[in-house]
Amino acid sequence: MLDIIHAAGWPIWLLVATSVITLAIIIERFVALRARQVMPAGLPEQVLELVRRQQDEPDAVLRLARGSPMGRILAEIAAHRHQDDAWRLAAVEAVGRDVSWRLNRYLPALATISVIAPLLGLFGTVVGMIEIFGAYDPAGGDPAQLARGISIALYNTGFGILIAIPALAFHRYFRSRVEYFLHTMEREAETLNRLISRRAAP
Repeated sequence: MLDIIHAAGWPIWLLVATSVITLAIIIERFVALRARQVMPAGLPEQVLELVRRQQDEPDAVLRLARGSPMGRILAEIAAHRHQDDAWRLAAVEAVGRDVSWRLNRYLPALATISVIAPLLGLFGTVVGMIEIFGAYDPAGGDPAQLARGISIALYNTGFGILIAIPALAFHRYFRSRVEYFLHTMEREAETLNRLISRRAAP
């Protein structure tokens, strides 16, 4: 590995740093976007039962909000169940925007890396071409310098593409996962809100 890095020249260090950042984001998002952490099984039913039994005291609502992103949204509805529908909807939308931001956190960075990595590889290619032209001499070039220039160009191009492909693939995967979570949370929130509205109706 060190031999490859040495053959790829100093531009490869930019790509190495990018690959470390990419791997860190992917691991962090895999941990943060686990279904049982975002939407614990049976949570909507538990909240509905609390509301039906009128056991949604402040302590219970606070525990619910701290448990998961879905818990935050459902807890907001329960906490404002005595307010009118417009007030409750505004409160839930505010919390929903924050939950959406947290679920999408770092995903723009993955999208940016998928664009930047090939450009960094292209930059390494340009550096390699400079080495190649530097080795050119009408009287006879330096084969070692020529080979080094080719190595720099090819390694950087390949490594840039190698980083960009998984970055783009995981960005699309995480985006679809977040959209599924948000859709499910919105559906459960609407169900709870309708139940509270019916109970509040004269």
